[in-house]
Amino acid sequence: MNEDPSTPDLSNFVCFSLYAASHAFNRLYQPLLEPLGLTYPQYLVMTVLWGSDGRLVGEIGSQLDLVSSTLTPLLKRLEGAGLVERTRDQKDERQVRVRLTEAGRALRVQAETIPACVLAATGLSITELRDLRNRVDRLRQAVSSPRAPGCKSDDH
Repeated sequence: MNEDPSTPDLSNFVCFSLYAASHAFNRLYQPLLEPLGLTYPQYLVMTVLWGSDGRLVGEIGSQLDLVSSTLTPLLKRLEGAGLVERTRDQKDERQVRVRLTEAGRALRVQAETIPACVLAATGLSITELRDLRNRVDRLRQAVSSPRAPGCKSDDH
């Protein structure tokens, strides 16, 4: 590993490690989600709804850090599969509320083993995994904040 952070060497890039880990997780989840007929982003939406049904589209988007143009097609596919229904909110017709259907609620039972499978695949303890998640969350928040002085987006 080259310790000089100014040298363009992938082994120095935390972002590449996170990118590669994300791809590895996608490969891990794919065969777990295939029997459920879900993609990973759809699984995330379902997980949000299994935790708290009847959410507004904006709330789901905020929780998953997804913009409407990404979330709307996901919701349409889940609705087409009969797992959710979208209706105008009774209090504010401009908002859309998403609710699980009976089939969507039933799918939760089939998905219950997924977290344990993922935990086992990591080789980490639950404490280690939580610590890693917390560190990655802090990193995400830091890089989402305004940049340090002198670090413009066009700087390399």
